[in-house]
Amino acid sequence: MTILPLAEFRTSVAPRHRLLGLDLGEITIGLALSDMLLTVATPYGILRRAKFDANAEELERVVKTEGVGGFVIGLPLNMNGSDGPSAQSARAFARNLAVRSDLPVLLWDERLSTAAVQRDMIAADVTRKRRARSVDKAAAAYILQNALEAMRNLPPI
Repeated sequence: MTILPLAEFRTSVAPRHRLLGLDLGEITIGLALSDMLLTVATPYGILRRAKFDANAEELERVVKTEGVGGFVIGLPLNMNGSDGPSAQSARAFARNLAVRSDLPVLLWDERLSTAAVQRDMIAADVTRKRRARSVDKAAAAYILQNALEAMRNLPPI
């Protein structure tokens, strides 16, 4: 498939399919899943960052197991909106995934998502050890939830 803008992405996702959100870190990839109605994002898991082909195979297993109809990949832009090395890496990952998969891909601005998730976890008195284990999948859910809300706010099809 290809990397699409939000409105085209929404119409490209097959009905009753979930979205898989990805928070691409240097060491891990946080995963989150939407429900089939595309209203709620839930943390799903973490993948160890490896060579692209190995990570893509793991993502393909999740797609088949969970009925995924599209990918939402966090795009870590700089605060001024420009691309830094992390954003360039996310764009490359998205391009490679779009070539390999028939599913639509959306890049979603994730500025401050990890900071917001950590702030919420600290406020909820989550221990440092538990935060370290779950921040990536929680950040993926945060990114995916923001994309879901933006899709709901688009004009009706």
